[in-house]
Amino acid sequence: MRYTWDHERLVVDKGSATVGITAFAAKTVGDVVHLRLPEVGTGVEAGESCGEIRSPTSVSGPYAPASGAVLEVGTAPADDPGVVNAAPRTVGRLFRLGVENIAGALSADAYAAHRAHTQGDHR
Repeated sequence: MRYTWDHERLVVDKGSATVGITAFAAKTVGDVVHLRLPEVGTGVEAGESCGEIRSPTSVSGPYAPASGAVLEVGTAPADDPGVVNAAPRTVGRLFRLGVENIAGALSADAYAAHRAHTQGDHR
């Protein structure tokens, strides 16, 4: 599992990655009421916005955690955006990406340190 500064997570497996938001992001964004996800075949660049996550109080990315082409879009989040909050690690996955470059993705330890800093917890 790898992470981004913007609280996306990716599970890399043989040249592709399953992309979602972290539990921290799901809690922070609030109740997701609308998603706009990239279409299959779309090329995305690491760090760039590739869709929209809308809650009653905010609109944000997701940001592509790696460069590559979108191979598949999650059907559960497209049908019921609330699963992004309820189960961000399982049915709330956003899309699968053919990975060309994951430079800059954080390890679990580096992400935990970043998240602690983001929350003001400087242990």
